Amino acid sequence: MPDVDDILKVETEDRVATLTLNRPGAMNAINFDMLQALRSQIESIRFDPDIRVVIITGAGEKAFCAGADLKERATMPEPRVREFIYKIRSLFSDIELLNKPVIAAVNGFALGGGTELTLASDIRIASMSASMGLTETRLAIIPGAGGTQRLPRIVGRGKAKELIFTGRRVDAREALDIGLVNKICEPELLMSEAMKMAQMICESGPIAIEQAKYAINAGLETDLNTGLAIESNAYWITIPTKDRMEGITAFLEKRKPVYVGK
Repeated sequence: MPDVDDILKVETEDRVATLTLNRPGAMNAINFDMLQALRSQIESIRFDPDIRVVIITGAGEKAFCAGADLKERATMPEPRVREFIYKIRSLFSDIELLNKPVIAAVNGFALGGGTELTLASDIRIASMSASMGLTETRLAIIPGAGGTQRLPRIVGRGKAKELIFTGRRVDAREALDIGLVNKICEPELLMSEAMKMAQMICESGPIAIEQAKYAINAGLETDLNTGLAIESNAYWITIPTKDRMEGITAFLEKRKPVYVGK
């Protein structure tokens, strides 16, 4: 496998890890090597207490990620295709369930698996030049990395069916209007906006953020009463933490809290 720096750039600054898909000549399409590099970094970040937030973006100005590398796909026998789909679906689930918030900074085309990667992220910020869509049915396949399940949970069943059945792309403005992205901005401001959001999250207690993400993700998959029980159990975990007492003390002393994740 190529050096991770060749295919996935990793930068860490102020408790934020930025993962940049680095195949601009291929519109940052995901091949097996990138899949493995991204999986390795997500697994490492999960257990790194110094990283509080993850930003995922694409190299260059043209594309966030154009989905799976179709040139590589064309050379694969059917068992290898099944392996790729299994691994990318598993990876995106790991990103969705990561114990830290993930922000997708969508800097251009995000098609097929590229949109599915953003759907697995917690927050999506898009450049005005972004174009998003689950275009798989135009290739006689369906979204295979979670798109049929995550898109309707975000934009609603009817809109998701429209977008998946037609394979239509949406621009940044429409993506914002339908709730597919949280925020849009000019291209030159994208990374600063993503970092600003990340730093706001870093000001909160990391254990609280982890438990809030878990409660939201798990609770939405069940009925209200069960969801409330999940929230209750997640809250209990924060009560004995040093961070909770630091939050109260800082409030009383009228200062900014310093959370350490304990």
